Amino acid sequence: MWVEEGQEVLLDSPKVDEVLAISDGEKVTIGQPLVAGAKVTIKDLGTKKGTKIRTVKFKAKSRYTKTTGFRPVFHRVLIEKIDLREKKS
Repeated sequence: MWVEEGQEVLLDSPKVDEVLAISDGEKVTIGQPLVAGAKVTIKDLGTKKGTKIRTVKFKAKSRYTKTTGFRPVFHRVLIEKIDLREKKS
């Protein structure tokens, strides 16, 4: 799913909406194992590069060293709201 930076998204896919518990002050809903009917609203904050990670290869007694590094890219999201749509019994 590709969205623009700063855009709000409602996640309602069964794979993404795996909410284990919801607390809104005094009422607590605990899922067994997941909370049924939970919808998550997120805000995309874009991508950011992390700190540099260095890796070193070394072989003793053969004068071999090789240093490489990279900066991982993180995708940042902000959870704005979790709604619970209770089932009507």
